[in-house]
Amino acid sequence: MQPVVLDAKTPAIDAIGAIVAEEVRAGGKRLFRKGEIITEANAAGLARLDRQIHAVRPDPDEIHEDDAARELAVLIAGEGTEIRKPVLSRVNIRAARKGLLRVDVERVQELNLIPDVAIFTQLDRLAVLPGKVLAGVKISPVVTPRSTIERAAEIARDRQIVQVKPFLPLRVGVLSTEGMNDKARDRFQESVRRKIDWYGAELLGFDDLPKDAGAVAGSIQGYVDRGADLVLAGGGNTIDPLDATLQALPRVDAEIVTFGAPVHPGSMLWLAYRGDVPVFNLASCSMYSRSTSADLILPWIMAGERVGARDIAALGYGGSLDRDMQYRFPPYDAETVTDEPES
Repeated sequence: MQPVVLDAKTPAIDAIGAIVAEEVRAGGKRLFRKGEIITEANAAGLARLDRQIHAVRPDPDEIHEDDAARELAVLIAGEGTEIRKPVLSRVNIRAARKGLLRVDVERVQELNLIPDVAIFTQLDRLAVLPGKVLAGVKISPVVTPRSTIERAAEIARDRQIVQVKPFLPLRVGVLSTEGMNDKARDRFQESVRRKIDWYGAELLGFDDLPKDAGAVAGSIQGYVDRGADLVLAGGGNTIDPLDATLQALPRVDAEIVTFGAPVHPGSMLWLAYRGDVPVFNLASCSMYSRSTSADLILPWIMAGERVGARDIAALGYGGSLDRDMQYRFPPYDAETVTDEPES
């Protein structure tokens, strides 16, 4: 690009095609915005300048920041997303549906190593609503070489760097050995039902059981026989090796993936799989609250992901879930985002 200086005496014919590199105002009104291309339609504004302004004239192989941001957004936006028009040279990628946000963190980092490229996203594996801004894409200067986009295309490859996986209509069975009174039982069931409904899943039922391994095993197997895709186990004593639910797992050929989670609250969570069916416990602190490890993991499972020990271990980074981390939990009280600004 070639830097140029424009003023009120610059002939319009010489200015057309230049890109203004700063916000320009005169008499309290904006004449040109940063990144605006001077055309026949707006060139008359040059006559109103009361000072010199800076602009650039792009080389033949260079692309305007808005066009570059749009092309980059197309490269990284995957399924379940939508691309918005440029605002202040930034192109936003929004969620087009409710689901689980997946971000290819390594490729975002690779893309941001390309000179001029700036891509910023929400955290991977958040539960998101339609309209949520998932990522922003910018080019730092007002123009960039075409090779910038070509290098980005080599990294992006399959265009699934930012995507929203839909929640699946899973069938969910719930059991509890907590021995709750009527009030506590109603509160627990309402809390679980509200969450299951939010994901669009089907609740097969609640089994209120004695602390007996045979009864728990029968409940788990019964749900599996009825086509359950997920079994949630409420209550119990995770630190008790004779806990009825823990004792029931081997009886139904369920294998523990992880015992405990590096998260607070919710560190006493355990996760097992009976074949392809996950079984995990809702520890006492997570039976009514949404701000525990269970509510970080549940969206993954509801989006059809198989959760392994490494997935749970990775929660330790950022696993201190204080009030400032409420944004990491599913917005169970909402169905869409309507107030997210474009800029």
